[in-house]
Amino acid sequence: MRSRLTIRQAALVVALAAAATVGGALVFQHVWGYQPCKLCLEQRNPYYLGIPLALAAAIAPPRWGRIGLWGLALVFLVSAGMGAYHAGVEWGFWLGPSDCGGGPSVGGGNVGDLLGQLSNIRVVSCSEAAWRFLGLSLAGWNALISVALALFAGAAALRARAGA
Repeated sequence: MRSRLTIRQAALVVALAAAATVGGALVFQHVWGYQPCKLCLEQRNPYYLGIPLALAAAIAPPRWGRIGLWGLALVFLVSAGMGAYHAGVEWGFWLGPSDCGGGPSVGGGNVGDLLGQLSNIRVVSCSEAAWRFLGLSLAGWNALISVALALFAGAAALRARAGA
């Protein structure tokens, strides 16, 4: 007999996988020094929304937990679209936003500080992948992971509706 995950367990799996994914992006940035571009930073937002939503779904009554799983499926479908768009920009399939750059924030302090900060800015282009593994950039991996999370959450919600 094959056991299936409960709504609570499925939501916790999504929360942990999402936390590991965005945690990995933060390690790439803060430990290994890969500075994110504007699109990279925007792709983190669905994770920042999805993690607390998954935790809420895990502690909610079953009906609300199932609705939460559907919400997670939607959040990660949007995330997959964002990752696919960014990967397409990196591959040159389409243009990215005209203001796509990154690096340290500038502001505060006096004019001398501002000029010093400006001289240290390294603009990060959205159209150049800083890292690839098996031919996919971080944006491409985000698209795949997001599709997997969306499918997992949607399947768990369907199974829960069917009474499993």
